[in-house]
Amino acid sequence: MKKIASLLLLSGIAVVNAQAQAQDFPNRAIRLVVPFAAGGVTDTSGRAVADRLSARLGHQVVVENRPGASGNIGTEQVAKSAPDGYTLVLGFDGTMVINPHVFAKMPFDPVRDFAPVTKLGDATIIVVAHPSLPVKNMTELIAYSKTKPNTLSYGTSGTGGTPHLAGEMLKQRHGLDWTHIPYKGGGQAIIDVIAGQIPLVYTAVASSQQHVKSGKLRALGVSSAKRSSSLPDVPTFVESGLADFIVDSWVGILAPAKTPRAIVDRLNKETVAALAEPAIRERYSVLGIEPVGNTPEQFAAQIRDDLARWEKVVKQAGIKLE
Repeated sequence: MKKIASLLLLSGIAVVNAQAQAQDFPNRAIRLVVPFAAGGVTDTSGRAVADRLSARLGHQVVVENRPGASGNIGTEQVAKSAPDGYTLVLGFDGTMVINPHVFAKMPFDPVRDFAPVTKLGDATIIVVAHPSLPVKNMTELIAYSKTKPNTLSYGTSGTGGTPHLAGEMLKQRHGLDWTHIPYKGGGQAIIDVIAGQIPLVYTAVASSQQHVKSGKLRALGVSSAKRSSSLPDVPTFVESGLADFIVDSWVGILAPAKTPRAIVDRLNKETVAALAEPAIRERYSVLGIEPVGNTPEQFAAQIRDDLARWEKVVKQAGIKLE
């Protein structure tokens, strides 16, 4: 009985301490680790929210870029940080739900080692073609490719990224024989398809929208659940007849596991409010990102679901990274 009473007392003290810690949160600057180099869409999406969070929380949210190993280095750093809400990571779907399947060894567990705060948004990805390709939508592209076996290739920003896996999933579902051409970033892939070096690119809307609008590229479809606000005339894959084909690249904020729930809730509340601000929504529209701002439970559920989905695609395609 004494042991039980002691355990209950310790448990009660822990709860009180956690509540006190949460009530005082934040009382100093917060670090948001972006596991990629500065200047990209992922980095910019994090900085836009960090600026508004600083104002809402009354303490600066400092962005720290820690690139390397496809996001694994910076993400691991946060996984091993104190669970007090003062060190957060800008989670990227490629790092959180694809890397665990393409890397032989991972320095963190995306489910066990993190407390999801909220998904910031979905970065719409799109299939664009050189105008000489005689197709106007995804249905026509699939039909055309089957009449021209072993002739089509598609470029992406690199092996193991969301566009690459989305392309592989498309191939697997429709029996396509496309050749994947990985680039070191989406910019060169866009340049090559404009030049006619490759026929197709599966890429982010942000990197291709100006070329679509100018007529240098033809947009065949976005694989998001709804049309992109940046390119509202481009149909979704589902609208083109590809049932249940919905793939976005997402970004979100996560804290280390065991961060007190009250702190996670405070971060969630302020981040969701920031995402509702017109300035953020406008900035995200330019980046080709649809703002979300969901609950920790909803974000956690998507992480688990995406881990399961991409595991099947990666295994069938035999994708590996060192």
